[in-house]
Amino acid sequence: MKRILLTLAGVSVLLFAACRKEAKLHQTGSLTVKLTDAPAAYDSVWVDIQRVEIHLVSDQDGGKWISVPTNSGVYDLLQLQNGIDTTLADIDSLAEGKITQMRLILGNNNSLYTNGSWEPMTVPSGSQSGIKLVGNIEVQANQNLVVKLDFDANQSVVLNGNGDYHLKPVIKVLD
Repeated sequence: MKRILLTLAGVSVLLFAACRKEAKLHQTGSLTVKLTDAPAAYDSVWVDIQRVEIHLVSDQDGGKWISVPTNSGVYDLLQLQNGIDTTLADIDSLAEGKITQMRLILGNNNSLYTNGSWEPMTVPSGSQSGIKLVGNIEVQANQNLVVKLDFDANQSVVLNGNGDYHLKPVIKVLD
């Protein structure tokens, strides 16, 4: 009788252990952010990109801002046309979740070359709060996600009535 009870108890423990939900492992994917442009009416449009940040919402938290390792520098957008792009930022280990926003933090070294002269461009808020891009991009485990930012130089450059140029970025997020 004891032997039967011990056997039943052992089988019960095994059955309960088998029914337990398997703990979800924290798996990661990767993200590459590329920059490209469409043709514009200028000879060169140079944009100073300092940092890329993403807002990632995952199962572990309600969302947080992550600074993505960025290839900071001044980029001539008009060299990034006709299928040519450049890697702007890259991160190898990113938790599963959704990227709900991206921010480009711009520096002060923005200019354009037009009509035979260089013209500085000011950015109203790009160096402080960044240029906010809204998205809904899924990051999945073991996925190499590539997101392209199509920076439209032609629509982004604004000539004011006083002859000053402003950079008001028009950017499409392509995934």
